[in-house]
Amino acid sequence: MPERLAEMLLDLWTPLIILWITLPPCIYMAPMNQSQVLMSGSPLELNRLSEEQRILNRSKRGWVWNQMFVLEEFSGPEPILVGRLHTDLDPGSKKIKYILSGDGAGTIFQINDITGDIHAIKRLDREEKAEYTLTAQAVDWETNKPLEPPSEFIIKVQDINDNAPEFLNGPYHATVPEMSILGTSVTNVTATDADDPVYGNSAKLVYSILEGQPYFSIEPETAIIKTALPNMDREAKEEYLVVIQAKDMGGHSGGLSGTTTLTVTLTDVNDNPPKFAQSLYHFSVPEDVVLGTAIGRVKANDQDIGENAQSSYDIIDGDGTALFEITSDAQAQDGIIRLRKPLDFETKKSYTLKVEAANVHIDPRFSGRGPFKDTATVKIVVEDADEPPVFSSPTYLLEVHENAALNSVIGQVTARDPDITASPIRFSIDRHTDLERQFNINADDGKITLATPLDRELSVWHNITIIATEISHSNSECHGQR
Repeated sequence: MPERLAEMLLDLWTPLIILWITLPPCIYMAPMNQSQVLMSGSPLELNRLSEEQRILNRSKRGWVWNQMFVLEEFSGPEPILVGRLHTDLDPGSKKIKYILSGDGAGTIFQINDITGDIHAIKRLDREEKAEYTLTAQAVDWETNKPLEPPSEFIIKVQDINDNAPEFLNGPYHATVPEMSILGTSVTNVTATDADDPVYGNSAKLVYSILEGQPYFSIEPETAIIKTALPNMDREAKEEYLVVIQAKDMGGHSGGLSGTTTLTVTLTDVNDNPPKFAQSLYHFSVPEDVVLGTAIGRVKANDQDIGENAQSSYDIIDGDGTALFEITSDAQAQDGIIRLRKPLDFETKKSYTLKVEAANVHIDPRFSGRGPFKDTATVKIVVEDADEPPVFSSPTYLLEVHENAALNSVIGQVTARDPDITASPIRFSIDRHTDLERQFNINADDGKITLATPLDRELSVWHNITIIATEISHSNSECHGQR
């Protein structure tokens, strides 16, 4: 049985011996007491670690060692044996003393000056310092004279998985257009792991999504986030919270993990047409309204936002296209109907318009969801205004002889109420234009009579103003002048 064990060990270490003989003339001597080595990992790994620290001798004179290794984070009750220094000049007579100097000598690493055993006396952290460069020398025990030149060697701190992945730039925010196709790239995230990326899988990260499915997916190795559903609709849901995990040890059980959040906002595209809030609008307007006055507003709602919701308004049909116009209010996103020409209640009492709202910015990708416009009907009722009386002629020219008799009728004016009520009219003379009161007028029929004699040689012309007053049933008056 011992012979078989020796054969197995020889088979196991043959590749390592081949490797080490290519290194400088120094060989690593392993701890002799396995109980002083930090136990970690599987039994096979423990056996390999112990076997790696066996003594390998060389036949030439000189130092016998190789690079030494020690696991980080050792916190046992006793110092951990890192390895042994040995020179083939040492016959075992205890006449040689070993001296250690360099990084951490005496404070972190301690050497037995007789046996050459090196112990780590402090807990090591590879993430703080990954290796230590030291110098060894063999001197005569009695005279302290060097037996050989000093030789430099390295103690490397081997990594254990003691650091969880971290997302240093999280939490993350990203946007993606709504209605994107399946697999559209959203963003990528990055986690870091302070463990050794070369030794083992302690820093090998695998990414996954803990929350945010089925809407998004992540590439396990590259951490690229993509859409996992096509045609996500911003108008249905605008924002998504995705929880992302990075796990070391290649994602296997026992690995450490870290998480971060990604907020994904769907940006708007023009995938919705405008829609009037109602199909029929009613407005009323007095017939004497000033030109350019806003009569009313119509609005087509659009579920999109920004420029995708902008619409232009037009009057496309109706019997009032010449009298009315519609303009677009870009800020309020509605259409304003204004009067272009005068109205006359007595001529036409109502109008019907057909108005259209159409999106300004059309996205050809969604043209099949159109048409991106809508129509509505607008009915406008003209209200009667109390208009002043209207004379049958804008001016009257009367001829009279200078010797005409007093109180004789020299002419007549007529006026009417243009309103549908046809109220009675009373006439009067504006006495500011007839200071000498040379004329009178019949209030009911508008006949003008002579009040004082006329003298052509004193005045050839007389200009007077006649006032027509509408007498309503409420006793209010409305005047017209000629």
